[in-house]
Amino acid sequence: MRSRSNSGVRLDYYQRIVHRLILAHQEPVTGLFPASNVNSHAWIRDNVYCILAVWGLSMAYKKIADQDEDRAKCYELEQSCVKLMRGLLMAMMNQKDKVEKFKMTQSPYDSLHAKYSSKNGLPVVDDNEWGHLQIDAVSLYLLILAQMTASGLQIVFSLDEVSFIQNLVFYIESAYSIPDYGIWERGDKTNHGEPELNASSIGMAKAALEAMNELDLFGARGGPASVIHVLADEAHKCQAVLQSMLPRESNSKELDSGLLCVIGFPAFAVDDAQLIHNTKDAILSRLQGKYGCKRFLRDGYRTPKEDPSRLYYERWELRMFENIECEWPLFYCYLILFHAFQSDKRAVEEYASRLEKIMVRSEDGILLVPESYAVPQDLVGFEYQKPGSQVREVVGRCPFLWGQSLFILGRLLQEGFLAVGELDPLNRRLGAQKKPDVVVQVVIIAEDNEIRDKLAEHDLHVQTIAEVAPIEVQPARVLSHLYTYLGRNRKLGLSGRKSRDVGILSTSKLYSLKDRIFAFTPQHIDYEEYYTTRDPDLLASNFTTNLAFLTNNWRHMLGRPTITLMATHYMLGNYPK
Repeated sequence: MRSRSNSGVRLDYYQRIVHRLILAHQEPVTGLFPASNVNSHAWIRDNVYCILAVWGLSMAYKKIADQDEDRAKCYELEQSCVKLMRGLLMAMMNQKDKVEKFKMTQSPYDSLHAKYSSKNGLPVVDDNEWGHLQIDAVSLYLLILAQMTASGLQIVFSLDEVSFIQNLVFYIESAYSIPDYGIWERGDKTNHGEPELNASSIGMAKAALEAMNELDLFGARGGPASVIHVLADEAHKCQAVLQSMLPRESNSKELDSGLLCVIGFPAFAVDDAQLIHNTKDAILSRLQGKYGCKRFLRDGYRTPKEDPSRLYYERWELRMFENIECEWPLFYCYLILFHAFQSDKRAVEEYASRLEKIMVRSEDGILLVPESYAVPQDLVGFEYQKPGSQVREVVGRCPFLWGQSLFILGRLLQEGFLAVGELDPLNRRLGAQKKPDVVVQVVIIAEDNEIRDKLAEHDLHVQTIAEVAPIEVQPARVLSHLYTYLGRNRKLGLSGRKSRDVGILSTSKLYSLKDRIFAFTPQHIDYEEYYTTRDPDLLASNFTTNLAFLTNNWRHMLGRPTITLMATHYMLGNYPK
């Protein structure tokens, strides 16, 4: 038998750690991870983050799999990922009625649950007993599902599951206008139970929408029926709202360290490099401490001043939590990954060193990431007087699997077992890089032969609708109607997308449907929908605005945008009798 290489021995070490700290807690029936040994609730968000280390390790093994033993370990790790992702999928599919209802009501009480029983995947609390509406959690699931599928894992098995995933896309596509409870499940900072617009949720939804667009859930073995479709305009609306909010998290939270997962791994949701820099600097300047970062300012969770018997605080009462907020090592893990993707080795080493100093060493020498650090009760007065001066103590779970998983990912990157591209096969990390200028193509089609001949007199040679066959030209409302067929599934009781307006990004592409090719005219020139299109000056103004919009916002999409315009009698002032 051949001896193990140094890299193989080191990977075996990480495999033992992953098995002991993470996979040992995975439920054999559902594949879900309970919150702790005494709490069987499985949160969507935590579960997805927990499995990332397993996914990363499987890809590291795949690169050195020159022995049967390594190939077996790689396969086992991959199937653990599939088991978890399918466990969450089954739990959500059991609530398919909620997905259908939420598309109509967007009510917090009709949302998918944020957590399920790790034993059987069933709900564990009622609709009104928890802040279940957490768009970032569902979006994170879709984002990682897309990345894992792109890496070669087969997670979705049937077209019924494809239909459900398509409906999950419709579930999150309006994140830019849906207040939710956010990454910390509390909504408004005072914990009154009021949802609010959260930048972290909008950013994660934007990332998920872009990642899922045109993704074949069956991988290389799929066909047109297994491809997910996203209206590009919905992702852009999320981007517009996100960029207008950053670096602020929400109305009640000035900043939130949770934004690190939006500006960096795993979402990479911000395309503006300067905005990424400003957001990170704001978080570090106001939330970073010796033991990690605070979640947000005046966060009373697990502080000595917190009253467990109270559900909420008045806004003025939050002042007692100022300067004694818990600090979370988890965010050092995010910062390590952030700088690893930026290829900033010095910053990676700096945060790795900081993190190692605050980790807890187990009896057998394994470094554990604790959930958070709090100021001891008897030192609160001194901390008030001089913030950051007191030694803190571990509170909460240890190891904190969410943080432990990201820590292991960071180590695999630092030691060269993984390249950043392997954790991001969809290349989302390149979104902030400068891209070539966009050239917008404009196609003018004559309504009939009379219009064609009139334009020819002015040396504009165009074709009529009949002459551009086999391409069919339709108004935007037809595209909106076609999108309603996506995700329809009688067996699951899912109706697909509700017919709504479609924007210029969606109508500036050609579509293939079976053996037919469609081009769509922009919605703003639809005479049957908007009487204002009868005004030639307004029409010209809207057209130039759309050109500028496409030039600025097509950069992350493939190909060239193509605006299809119909030259009509009304445009030329020749009204037919």
